[in-house]
Amino acid sequence: MKVDIIIPSPGESITEVELANWLAADGSWVEKDQEIAEIESEKATLPLMASHSGILSIKVQGGTVRIGEVACTIDTDAKMPKELDKVKEIANAEEESIEKPKEKIVVEEKKESSKTFPTEKSRVKVTPLAQKIMDDKGFDVDDIINGLRKITSDDVNRFVETNASSTKNRVGERSEERLPMSQLRKKLSQRLVAVKNQTAMLTTFNEVDMSRIITIRKEYQKFFQEKHGVKLGFMSFFTRAVVEALKQYPMVNSFIDGDEIVTPNYYDIGIAVQTPKGLMVPVIRNVEDQSMAQTESSILELAQKGEVGRIGLNDLTGGTFTITNGGVFGSMLSTPILNPPQSAILGMHNIIERPIAVNGKVEVRPMMYIALSYDHRVIDGKDSVGFLVKVKQMLENPELIVLNGNRAEDLLLGL
Repeated sequence: MKVDIIIPSPGESITEVELANWLAADGSWVEKDQEIAEIESEKATLPLMASHSGILSIKVQGGTVRIGEVACTIDTDAKMPKELDKVKEIANAEEESIEKPKEKIVVEEKKESSKTFPTEKSRVKVTPLAQKIMDDKGFDVDDIINGLRKITSDDVNRFVETNASSTKNRVGERSEERLPMSQLRKKLSQRLVAVKNQTAMLTTFNEVDMSRIITIRKEYQKFFQEKHGVKLGFMSFFTRAVVEALKQYPMVNSFIDGDEIVTPNYYDIGIAVQTPKGLMVPVIRNVEDQSMAQTESSILELAQKGEVGRIGLNDLTGGTFTITNGGVFGSMLSTPILNPPQSAILGMHNIIERPIAVNGKVEVRPMMYIALSYDHRVIDGKDSVGFLVKVKQMLENPELIVLNGNRAEDLLLGL
């Protein structure tokens, strides 16, 4: 029986998507629930899954396709090729041999006798079946590459001879590459232009002495990671500081809906992440109810989803405020663009040692510039500056985060 695999709908109001690439070859064997293609919409990248095991027959090679169109068929009556059965048998045999003590020692000796290097996994193509076998057996790409053979001088010389002529032809060559814009990139472009044209966007700046946070991370990193299973980063400090500042300046957490200004009493923070498909802003919901460890775990999970292009629509929906970190790319200062319909976004930047005045003396401290871009139609200058100052105060004195941004003396005296 041949089963049709149709293009699924990634969300309301979307009638077309882009079939980005096939992860399985035409005529190949696919397993049930295997990812066989990637579908890219204006909002997210989604996997196309095989509903049954069988032989794949591709009907649409790629490009723009309509929702509900048949992308491929799977012949469920076909039998698995004998070669694949042999591969599974070999993999099972290897698994049994690895469990034997004597052969495990031999493997260790081989690793010691030859120098190995980490591979660029993103550049190694792995078939879906091979990936499945590796996952089942607990191997990764490096294990397979390092276990194949040594690189000899003959290999290097042969590579040099093969590529020498093509290298000469490239010298002085003038060329250009043209690639169609993806649906996601098109939508992002439209949104960015709309923000510039439809909002009264301003940016205010400040600087933060990161000494206390850096000291805390160095002192408690080991214990934090042992207890919670995740590293203590800078982002959780910023996220928690932002939430406490938003509580005191609720207009920064607001947005315009028609002729009304809506101010949520919850704090869903978007974290801008760079993915192979472009910039995305997945959302961590109800950050006010999370611990530092929970926030770090949420951020790590979103980052991992972004790396493999698996950020879904639910991850991108909503959000009341956004944080973007250009510092990881070396940015010293920037004016981040609003993420509509939100009215504000906080930009983090790189940490640089700079001389500053401390109690009348010049000291070198690790400093970071921070920037708040905001929609002046919703947020007044007093609120925007006050919000950024409050964030600065809590980052320089992290204990204020657990005191809701207030000093202990203020709470004691009821000020």
